[in-house]
Amino acid sequence: MFVLFEEGGSFKAGTVRADNDSSLQVDNTHGKRVKLKRANVLLEFREPAPADLLARAEAAAAEFDTDFLWSVCGDEEFAFTEFAADYYGHTPNAAEAAAMLFSLHAAPMWFHRRGKGRFRKAPEDILRAAKAGMEKKRLQAEAIERMRAELAARRLPIEFGGMVPQLLYRPDRNSIEAKALEAACIDAGLSAARLLLECGALPSSHDYHYRRFLFEQFPEGTDFPAFDPPVFPTALPCADVAAFSIDDASTTEIDDAFSVTPQPDGGWKIGIHIAAPALGFMRGSTLDAIARRRLSTVYMPGGKITMLPDDVVSAFTLSAGRTCYAMSLYLDVRADLTVLGHESRIECVPVVANLRHHDIEPIFNETALTKGGPDFPWKKELTLLWELATVLEAGRGKPSGNANQVDHTFSVDWERNSPDGPGVIAIGKRLRGSPLEKLVAELMIFANSTWGQLLDEAGVPGLYRVQGGGKVRMATVAAPHEGLGVDCYAWSSSPLRRYADLVNQWQIAAVLNGTAPAFAPRSTDLLEAMRDFELAYAEYSEFQRRIERYWCVRWLRQNDVHTTEAFVLRDNLVRLIDIPLVFRVPSLPPQLPGSKISLIIAGSDLIDVEIDARYLATLSEPGPEAWGETDY
Repeated sequence: MFVLFEEGGSFKAGTVRADNDSSLQVDNTHGKRVKLKRANVLLEFREPAPADLLARAEAAAAEFDTDFLWSVCGDEEFAFTEFAADYYGHTPNAAEAAAMLFSLHAAPMWFHRRGKGRFRKAPEDILRAAKAGMEKKRLQAEAIERMRAELAARRLPIEFGGMVPQLLYRPDRNSIEAKALEAACIDAGLSAARLLLECGALPSSHDYHYRRFLFEQFPEGTDFPAFDPPVFPTALPCADVAAFSIDDASTTEIDDAFSVTPQPDGGWKIGIHIAAPALGFMRGSTLDAIARRRLSTVYMPGGKITMLPDDVVSAFTLSAGRTCYAMSLYLDVRADLTVLGHESRIECVPVVANLRHHDIEPIFNETALTKGGPDFPWKKELTLLWELATVLEAGRGKPSGNANQVDHTFSVDWERNSPDGPGVIAIGKRLRGSPLEKLVAELMIFANSTWGQLLDEAGVPGLYRVQGGGKVRMATVAAPHEGLGVDCYAWSSSPLRRYADLVNQWQIAAVLNGTAPAFAPRSTDLLEAMRDFELAYAEYSEFQRRIERYWCVRWLRQNDVHTTEAFVLRDNLVRLIDIPLVFRVPSLPPQLPGSKISLIIAGSDLIDVEIDARYLATLSEPGPEAWGETDY
């Protein structure tokens, strides 16, 4: 005797070797003996042979029209043998009964299982919905294959329009577009970014990195929403000074300027003038909401995303030839550069010049100060401010910067193209601690410290930078900044560029005007603003570092650099001498930190932003110059 049974979700047949009432010993079609519970037997038969039964039943089941079977089936639950008898019009043989079982079992959408060998037809509405779902899956599978073929041919499917950022940076693995892209990437052996770049979805590798940042930080885009225009203050006194600013050539948000006014006693009144957007709009305004959302200007080589709209920046930036709204701090300085006192004012300030680093540094530098140099407008004022900055630096007991450290400047000429896409990069060097940099840094430290103390003494909260134990953090109450050597330090000198400075300017203005501050003591809104600012500022700074690294790799490719020199930082970590690019060299043998080595640049990658470099030779052991370069 033979039996048909179900095991492991599939149907099998075999020869009964022993019948123990409740169980059977059965040899299956592969010759394996199994112990089978009688309750699991679906059909007993004497012919044909088990293997022949399975073959004939499977062939017959494939011929059934499932929709027809469903249409002629009754609504009540039934056994497969009963339905087979109705279908054939006679008692079915073993092959016919098995064929019906196989057919019903293979159509769970049409027939729902109700037990061993028993079924019930699916209700019409459920079947209709199931068919619609199956048709949808079929169409999706066809769409996936079509998009996959287009990507293989390096064409961007029309469905990808507007979805590229989502597919690149936060793909929905259940979407058909993501499935097609994933399959095409496997076929091509490429990452999604590289494949889409080849398909023209991205203009260049730079766009891949820049759009990731926008996707994460500016999902609504960088355009500004509608806002109420600033309300310009009236009846402010106008200062009798001639102010000038010192900035890079690309700076449009000119936050700070200086003035030097001789006094009858031989001393000077030194003015530190800060742009005052806080006078034009208040907390809770539409412009505040914009600044609160962005929290800081984002800087990158070849561009920036400003915190405030261009029209607002233009209204308050300290441009030459205008009388500008300002918050001023005046220092009463004796002829020996002793600071006798200071005074803060809200006023209008005439700005007569915007000095630029690239124009002034070649003629106003350490050499010019020690050995003399050509005369030029503002030389006397700059020299005096530098001398005062030196005194202020000594008074703090901390240097304003590491004089041995080299800063790098990045500029992108977007009017030119390179093989890697739009833009040609230029990377320059500037020694930190230059006279211009020192005088600006020291006067800003003095202003931020003085105004932070003003808030603290008035009992008005602000946003402070605090450093203790080597860790820098922000706080809403005054505390020392050990790294700068000051009792408190409240960012207040860049209100056009940083929300923390704008908040502090509102608070300072309230103290000077004797009005209620925008943020009261223990304000939860102030704490939230501080937290959000810290997070955003860190994200923006990290993006700036990443995109500068990208442009360093572009610089190597653009200049066809095959060999270069570097300093060893530690282990196999090196930093190039010409540009601020840090990476690992696996082939580097043990070297002392600060050693100067030569490298072969074997390759680079603009998507992963990596360098494939190989050790060539050791050029020198560590020396003072090398240590200065690597102390970053």
